[in-house]
Amino acid sequence: MSLLETRSLSAFYGDFQALFGINVSIEQGETVAIIGANGAGKTTFLRSVAGMLPTKPEMVIFDGKPIGQLTPHDIVRLGIAMVPEGRRLFPSLTVEENLLLGGHSERPGPWSLKRVYELFPRLRDLRHLPAPALSGGQQQMAAVGRALMANPRLLLCDELSLGLAPVVIRDIYQCLDAIIAEGTTVVLVEQDINRALDASTRFYCFQEGHLALTAPTKDFNRAAITAAYFGL
Repeated sequence: MSLLETRSLSAFYGDFQALFGINVSIEQGETVAIIGANGAGKTTFLRSVAGMLPTKPEMVIFDGKPIGQLTPHDIVRLGIAMVPEGRRLFPSLTVEENLLLGGHSERPGPWSLKRVYELFPRLRDLRHLPAPALSGGQQQMAAVGRALMANPRLLLCDELSLGLAPVVIRDIYQCLDAIIAEGTTVVLVEQDINRALDASTRFYCFQEGHLALTAPTKDFNRAAITAAYFGL
């Protein structure tokens, strides 16, 4: 049984349809990349899985149970956490307060405030600062740490590298390796195709809300990805 399945997943923003019958299956312990051009539906897919967009119950299956009707709060309690595009830290709270909010579900697991500070030592030094005082890379670390505080079985990461310097991106992806080593299943939306493929075991390519291509990353064909990515 797959950890996560979507079955003919469709999603709407008002009258605008953003996803059209997406079928995805992700196994426990996998790292799966979602790639595609801007507007392909990648973020919409993550938002649908996380309960931020309404779907029919049977369109999203987690650990064998339909969850498409659940609220984001309920879905976090089940073991799905999201690192959103743009970090979305609470600006009026300190770094540590943002991290502690991530643990409100009190799910058991390996991640605690101590473990997050071990993974991101710089955050310990900055823990009493308001979130906006951090650099972009430090804010991204805090956003990842906040998600880990929920002790997720499935971690959804939306554009981890967006707007960050290459050296910062490298550091964050090194930390991602440690997260995966804990057995966490990861779904990674990433604008950098090469980095997404390097970090994942399989990929799905979206094109204008449709699933255009899927394959193990070790078997990918660059020409096929280009064609699927741009709809050629």
